[in-house]
Amino acid sequence: MDVLTEGVELSHADVALLAELAKGVTVDRVGRRLDISGRTVRRRLRGICDRIGVATAIEAVAWAARRQLI
Repeated sequence: MDVLTEGVELSHADVALLAELAKGVTVDRVGRRLDISGRTVRRRLRGICDRIGVATAIEAVAWAARRQLI
């Protein structure tokens, strides 16, 4: 099941990725924890940012935190 907020749909995997970043974990370490490459994490993060209309990972984490997703 996905999370839908303000017309934006994020998968649970997307929310998990943002939660790891919110803890201060590096992109490469997030990849290792989620069993994907750092490059895939960056690509997925770019997609998340595009979907929610923000420019940076920090903004994406703040966006998710304000909506109490993480």
